[in-house]
Amino acid sequence: MGGVTRAAPSSPAPPSSVLGLAPVIPVVVLDDAADAVPLARALVAGGLPAIEVTLRTPAALDAIRAVADEVPEAVIGAGTLLTPGQVEAALTAGARFLVSPGWSPRLLGAMQDSGVPYLPGVSTASEVVTLLAEGVTEMKFFPAEAAGGTAYLGALAAPLPQARFCPTGGIGLASAPSYLALPNVGCVGGTWMLPAGALATKDWPRVRRLAREAAELAA
Repeated sequence: MGGVTRAAPSSPAPPSSVLGLAPVIPVVVLDDAADAVPLARALVAGGLPAIEVTLRTPAALDAIRAVADEVPEAVIGAGTLLTPGQVEAALTAGARFLVSPGWSPRLLGAMQDSGVPYLPGVSTASEVVTLLAEGVTEMKFFPAEAAGGTAYLGALAAPLPQARFCPTGGIGLASAPSYLALPNVGCVGGTWMLPAGALATKDWPRVRRLAREAAELAA
């Protein structure tokens, strides 16, 4: 599908897969783009280099741009993508991976044309089968807890072993290990290392400590 701007040639090479970057991908919602760089540095220092900034606020694209420019060791991505236009805007800002809560044919086409790895969202076996038929094997499972959690994902592993997931939605430090133990889960997405109080007070050392706890789940 045409009309999508690919990542700029001068940008760092995109990863080949989102699922292998880290056991946990922080899902970030920012109201102030000025917080993006210190937050990203804290997450990277804690061992979580892959960071998803959701396009839920007016500050999101500026936040992605700032991290792409100033924190090269971070792998910055864009989430909550709903339209091809948002895909293009995210790529222009410097996003190196893309995530959507669900998908449509037009959105999937834009993500496929993007030149960077992407995770279209699914919550049913039929959606997984449809994406597999499109050649897509890596997906976001959302909303993970509400859609059946580990029991549902575990049940998908036998009939659909080629599909691998990043479950997101309602997952915390206590439940993440049970997801990561599944053979069809490559990583999880979460917000527990980004408590509202720490963001409000710009307590980046606390974010770094919580990120380190999350990163150690892979040990």
